[in-house]
Amino acid sequence: MGVLERNHLDIIREVAREGSLTAAGSRLHLTQPALSHAIRKIETQLGVKIWRREGRTLALTQAGEWLLSLSNRLLPQFELAEKRLEQFGNGERGTLRIGMECHPCYQWLLKIVSPYLERWPEVDVDVRQKFQFGGIEALFNNEIDIVVTPDPLHKPGLKFTPVFDYELVLVVNAEHPLRNAKFIMPEQLISETLITYPVPTERLDIYTQFLQPAGISPRQQKPIETTDIMLMMVKHGRGVAALPHWLVDEYAQRFELYPLRLGPKGIAKQIFLGRRETDEEIQYLWDFIQYAAEA
Repeated sequence: MGVLERNHLDIIREVAREGSLTAAGSRLHLTQPALSHAIRKIETQLGVKIWRREGRTLALTQAGEWLLSLSNRLLPQFELAEKRLEQFGNGERGTLRIGMECHPCYQWLLKIVSPYLERWPEVDVDVRQKFQFGGIEALFNNEIDIVVTPDPLHKPGLKFTPVFDYELVLVVNAEHPLRNAKFIMPEQLISETLITYPVPTERLDIYTQFLQPAGISPRQQKPIETTDIMLMMVKHGRGVAALPHWLVDEYAQRFELYPLRLGPKGIAKQIFLGRRETDEEIQYLWDFIQYAAEA
């Protein structure tokens, strides 16, 4: 007994589908003599009669009928697999795995992902948002394909593309005594409760770029995971927060919030998208980065 091959199933299906060797040969790009030879070779190789002749046509034996049923089940799966592999090879299909190191950037990301999914109907998006997330390590370990970060770590094998600039501001409510200040100095936060995302202080710009250089600490720090809850706390006078200006603008009317510049010159930041250099040829990944930068 020989080995059943993919081309055997192709021939069995096309002969049954077309009803004649001439038409089946045309579909298979074989001449009629070549197809007749292939049919005899299949039966010899498999050691079983697959066709019987009925006048000028070929009819399937019981074994042939079973193989035709197998062909109809397996060949579409082979064809789909080949199409998918071609799409993967051309960078047209896959899952784009995005890791978030910029916690308030989630709202921005949603605005990018929705039109991106329309542009790439064969590509899925998976967003991984962990507050202790090590994006650079995850890139190296192939756990994600893109990291969204305000703090790129330039290492061999990685590339970072800036996608937008923003200013970090202090957020206060309508009754706060600093509400009308032109800018805030570090010592003005000594008596404040500072509401932050639950990340180490060494990764919070309000500390590293504003408070710590002046040797200042707030009266209390309150970690809160959710942006909406954080801003609701600010609205009700439970503390102040440092957030991107664009995010405060989105929530300003809803919560009656007021952004204040940190220092006379402010704190300017950028958001970067990081990726592996080896993924340069993945078209849907590169398109996401370009689209994010343009948007």
